[in-house]
Amino acid sequence: MTANNPLLQDFDLPPYSAIRAEHVEPAIDRILADNRSAIAELLKTQQSEPSWEGLVQVLDELHERLGRAWSPVSHLNAVCNSAELRQAYEACLPKLSAYWTELGHNRALYEAYHALAASPAAAGFDIAQQTILRHALRDFHLSGIDLPEAQKQRFGAIQSKLSELSSRFSNQLLDATQAWTKQVDDEAVLAGLTDSAKAQMKQAAEAKGLDGWLISLEFPSYYAVMTYADNRALREEVYAAYCTRASDQGPNAGQDDNGPVMEQILDLRQELAKLLGYASYAELSLATKMAESSEQVLSFLRDLALRSKPYAAQDLAELQAFAAEQGCAELQSWDVGYYGEKLREQRYSISQEILRPYFPVNKVLTGLFAIVEKLYGIQIEELSGFDSWHPDVRLFEIKENGRHVGRFFFDLYARANKRGGAWMDGARDKRRTADGRLISPVANLVCNFTPPVATAAVGDKPALLTHDEVTTLFHEFGHGLHHLLTRIEHAGASGINGVAWDAVELPSQFMENWCWEPEGLALISGHYQSGEPLPQDLLEKMLAAKNFQSGLMMVRQLEFSLFDFELHASHGDGRSVLEVLEGIRDEVSVLRPPAYNRFANGFAHIFAGGYAAGYYSYKWAEVLSADAFARFEEEGVFNSETGRAFREAILARGGSREPMELFVDFRGREPSIDALLRHLGLSQEAA
Repeated sequence: MTANNPLLQDFDLPPYSAIRAEHVEPAIDRILADNRSAIAELLKTQQSEPSWEGLVQVLDELHERLGRAWSPVSHLNAVCNSAELRQAYEACLPKLSAYWTELGHNRALYEAYHALAASPAAAGFDIAQQTILRHALRDFHLSGIDLPEAQKQRFGAIQSKLSELSSRFSNQLLDATQAWTKQVDDEAVLAGLTDSAKAQMKQAAEAKGLDGWLISLEFPSYYAVMTYADNRALREEVYAAYCTRASDQGPNAGQDDNGPVMEQILDLRQELAKLLGYASYAELSLATKMAESSEQVLSFLRDLALRSKPYAAQDLAELQAFAAEQGCAELQSWDVGYYGEKLREQRYSISQEILRPYFPVNKVLTGLFAIVEKLYGIQIEELSGFDSWHPDVRLFEIKENGRHVGRFFFDLYARANKRGGAWMDGARDKRRTADGRLISPVANLVCNFTPPVATAAVGDKPALLTHDEVTTLFHEFGHGLHHLLTRIEHAGASGINGVAWDAVELPSQFMENWCWEPEGLALISGHYQSGEPLPQDLLEKMLAAKNFQSGLMMVRQLEFSLFDFELHASHGDGRSVLEVLEGIRDEVSVLRPPAYNRFANGFAHIFAGGYAAGYYSYKWAEVLSADAFARFEEEGVFNSETGRAFREAILARGGSREPMELFVDFRGREPSIDALLRHLGLSQEAA
């Protein structure tokens, strides 16, 4: 099997089309066995005087081999999910969890790191090496190195079970999302929907051999109904199906229910925190973040809520009054998107659909690349003749002064068997090998946009993005640049490695600003048929509408952030997940969803992603990004010197230094909340 297993071969880019489910477990088993043997050998040579090359670099090489095999498997599980691949992926999770737990509990390995950090040689290490060592010693303690043997065993069992439960949560959410569809035979039911949305639904029906139109819970379809469907009963039906996915409520009640999974995850996280001496999982989570305490996080969020709630209440009152004029006496959750879009159109004569023809995907990409070229002095070219997991996937190369920097895949469109949402993951880290070769970084950038339409009714039409989708694209590309433009050559601190979780959103949110700048919009917009730029009147309307209902949006995000943090800070106090959520809604919400809403059951960020007790990071980093961008507002949004300063202070240095130090390097001071409130129109200055 080894000879024919693509995951065990040397490759530049992963051979995605050649990877089969049967390759996965044998490859991981082999690599884990090899690594264990190599680490045992390594520790024999480290007894006297450990060295960076003999310890850290050797481990980096071993883990690069493991990552090179596991990264494409994990990626395929997210973007091309199948029963066979899922089974192979899940079979490896406990093995990987056991391996990492073993390393965290390896006393000889810990002592080798400790000796290296205390050695005379360490004084000559660069700042990235010193940070990597400091974080490694911290992570040994957070992995339970200090625990008695019985508790170490329990720690390992908890980690393994959490890994399994996180995957189950994600799988059940994906299955629940795909379990509900609605076939529509009468086009009148779809009144109000755009031609492009209906064409997509027609295409979805044709793909399943059905007549008419097929509504699904994949986001482009759900969003189209909630925003444009005149049929209120249809909106309510689709809303109810979406917000009860993987729960005990709704049309598929009890099917793929994530309720018990969430309770198990929370119990185990709390037990893990207690084992390590923390009062709660929230406290444990902050051990690796910028924020210093639970009190600091909660006061930050509650201060934002206090400032934002009056604006949210005002937004809601305006929306309720407008809906009442339109004949909707009692505004409900399934009405907010619809009447919000109608009010935006009335007030600003602007809508996402009016803008869509001006954002064909290739124009947006060309403009995005032009923006980063101006800011960071890089060039981006599309490549061909590569192996991928789907025909829609595209590959690009970044160069600087003709020299190769890195590559990234774009997988932009929603489809069946693909996880929802948008994300970046590092397919390969930048690092310097033991023999002196420089390995360049590779990133996967994944979105779920409405795909191009090709039907008999409308012919071929390029993918046209809403401005919201453009903003998502810029956000993920900001993460990609953080990974790709690193100058750090040690794997532990290159790209986003070692970056505190509440700072990792800084580069992504920062990039979104150019979606709102007239000079940026001029580069990323052009009518898909005529090529004409975004007309001045539309630009002005769009900018005027930028902060439309930003108060409502802010309290919604604060609800998610406070719910997540409170859930992990107070677990064990007798309240259920739903009771915690309702308590937070009492505090910050201005419009209550129906009692059957089970938002938490689909909150993959905290139950199947890396954001547990960390969802506040979005708001925390938004303060950083708004304040960082304020320097560009002062010095010019395409000021290349300011762009290079941001690149060198933030993007290039990865996790080599603490994020506050890097921010102060760029801004000259610690961050202020004022720029964020001004950008969102939530301050007297903005008003």
